Amino acid sequence: MNTNKNTIIAAIIIALGMLSMGYCIQSGLEKGLKDERIVSVRGLSERIVPADKVVWPLVYKEVGNDLAALSKQVNNKNEIIVDYLTSKGIAKDEISIASPEIIDLQAERYVSQNVIYRYNLTSVITVSSQQVELVRNLIAEQGELLDKGIAIVSGEYDTQVNYLFTGLNDLKPDMIAEATRNAREAAEQFATDSDSKLGKIKTASQGQFSITDRDQYTPYLKNVRVVTSVVYYLND
Repeated sequence: MNTNKNTIIAAIIIALGMLSMGYCIQSGLEKGLKDERIVSVRGLSERIVPADKVVWPLVYKEVGNDLAALSKQVNNKNEIIVDYLTSKGIAKDEISIASPEIIDLQAERYVSQNVIYRYNLTSVITVSSQQVELVRNLIAEQGELLDKGIAIVSGEYDTQVNYLFTGLNDLKPDMIAEATRNAREAAEQFATDSDSKLGKIKTASQGQFSITDRDQYTPYLKNVRVVTSVVYYLND
């Protein structure tokens, strides 16, 4: 009987001890969370860089009723354009010629059957080059092709010149370091203003890099941007 009584008493003591320990642990966690002071900051790094690649589509259209004659005419004009480009310094491996797009206007459902010309051919020659300044000059001088009987289509969505920047990997280390420094400076200023000392980093995350045109008038200049987010501990 005494043995059972002692066992019950021992069990009660153990249970009370575990309850007390759990309360102490919970109190400690709550106190730790309550005492934790942090500051969340962001650091920005930006660069304005020139595009290092350009894609220039030269598009022109031909209309007529004799498909074979039109095809020959397009081939002749393609040769004229390629000769013009290579004479200006564009390498042949920077030039690609797509198969012409052919539209039979008489077969179009919503086109009047009284069309003057049956066929409409669109030819696209694309220059893809790292000679950005050279291509920019050629774009400004493309009126010379008009003197050769070739009217280049411009202003349409699929004829826009596309300027690219491909050197992001070379910029990443310095830009990340700069963004992190800027974040730390902001955190240090906050710590000073709040009569605290800046502690260690709690968490940090690097935002995605973005590459956009500097503005709509200079698409050959790119704005490279990254934002780094850092959370620091604050100490008394």
